Amino acid sequence: MAKRRGFFWPSYEIYGGVGGFITFGPLGSILKRRIEDKFRNFYIRPLGILEIESSVIMPGKVFEASGHVDHFKEPIVECLKCKRKFRADHLLQEFAGMSDTETEKLTLQELMNEIKKRNIHCPECGGDFGKTEQFMTMFTTTIGPYSEATGYGRPEAAQGIFVEFKRIYESARGRFPFGVVQIGHALRNEISPRQGPIRLREFTIIDIEFFLDPEDLRCPLLKEVENDTLKLIIAENKLKGIKEPIEVTVKQALNKAYIKAEWQAFFMALAKRFLVELGVPEDKQRFIEKLEWERAHYSVQGFDQEVYLERWGWVEVSGHNYRTDYDLSRHMQFSGVDMKVFKEAEKGGRRFIPHVVEPSFGSDRLVYIALEYAYKTKKNRTLLSLSRELAPIQVGVFPLVSKDGLPEKAKEVYQMLIREGFTVEWDESGSIGRRYARADEVGTPLGVTIDYQTLENGTVTIRDRDTWRQVRSKIEELPELLHAYFRRKIDFEDLGQLIKR
Repeated sequence: MAKRRGFFWPSYEIYGGVGGFITFGPLGSILKRRIEDKFRNFYIRPLGILEIESSVIMPGKVFEASGHVDHFKEPIVECLKCKRKFRADHLLQEFAGMSDTETEKLTLQELMNEIKKRNIHCPECGGDFGKTEQFMTMFTTTIGPYSEATGYGRPEAAQGIFVEFKRIYESARGRFPFGVVQIGHALRNEISPRQGPIRLREFTIIDIEFFLDPEDLRCPLLKEVENDTLKLIIAENKLKGIKEPIEVTVKQALNKAYIKAEWQAFFMALAKRFLVELGVPEDKQRFIEKLEWERAHYSVQGFDQEVYLERWGWVEVSGHNYRTDYDLSRHMQFSGVDMKVFKEAEKGGRRFIPHVVEPSFGSDRLVYIALEYAYKTKKNRTLLSLSRELAPIQVGVFPLVSKDGLPEKAKEVYQMLIREGFTVEWDESGSIGRRYARADEVGTPLGVTIDYQTLENGTVTIRDRDTWRQVRSKIEELPELLHAYFRRKIDFEDLGQLIKR
């Protein structure tokens, strides 16, 4: 359905496609933009977070300082027969049932030994594997015509924030604490990407870096979420082989030191709320703490937020890391530029390197998750039960028949709604039932039908996607009613006079 109706499909299909790249079609690009705008309204604007846009290609020195050149690598093995390459740890997880916790701590030699011991062969041709090696998963390029000017495609948007921190802090007029966000493309040269939009080589990342005083890590907004519950699989239980999460409130998680930083707990609670707004029930979400050897090199504590998907099981949708002052300290060391901030106090104040708490999301994954949880069937028909804020097409306009002046009147309604700023789909092909079905399949919340009664008294029918109920409303009242509906000021029943069947 995603491919057929224009949500997304594999890129470069006419050339056979390349794994890890997808194209968002007309509907998918709108849905993706709506999710990102919802994120802005949910996170960025209420918290006064500053948004920037930095380059995707960055000089090698940036990633030498950040530690990515040394650490952003994955273990690979090559089939000696067909020369295909695979993630060594993924082979053990897929064909030997090992967990990522078990494979993460294995050395290259131990990975190779386990593959041989468990008699794992190439899934493509059945051949044997060679030795395990490290593979750099950043895309490498040269900047300009000089071969020594190495650059990398950024694997995260965070470094663009850290290297520009001094300028951002100045433009924020010394406000502290404060957050900075980037929503933009990132590149990771994945070894064998699968799972469609879940694991990509080029994707959109949402990175928030929240800068804090290391001597004052309190979150003044904590009371807003302290009674929210979180399902946590903590590191201690992972080591014991306990796979079931514990359910605690945010306040309990902090009191028991399951989560180290108040701001980290706050952002985790917001992440859970945000996924609920995208249609994911609370019981389909959990947070898994990273063990020491699983954590990114910059993190002292990390949690992955996971969502259960019917097709792929538990899938990471966001990461929550306490990065301390690692990044700013490293860039200060490598660049020679002072990254300290000044905080006034009664006795003169002090200078320090800020600590950082980071929530990070994959926008492409959010699109897929929203689609899967919106996908429903009703009387052998498919519908996408997307929220009215997310629906790519807000209103469908349908003349009942293609004669007797109905298409002309419907065009007037269509143009009026377009001028009012709604995304509107025109459809006059086939029976009215087929047109309703097509609109339901792409998640259009409302269908406006122009019929013979419209010509008599200037009213139209408005149909609800999920319940299939209909109301009758005056054309001149449509803009005001629909604006109120899509701003959630009124419900469907308030759009007009209910038509009884």
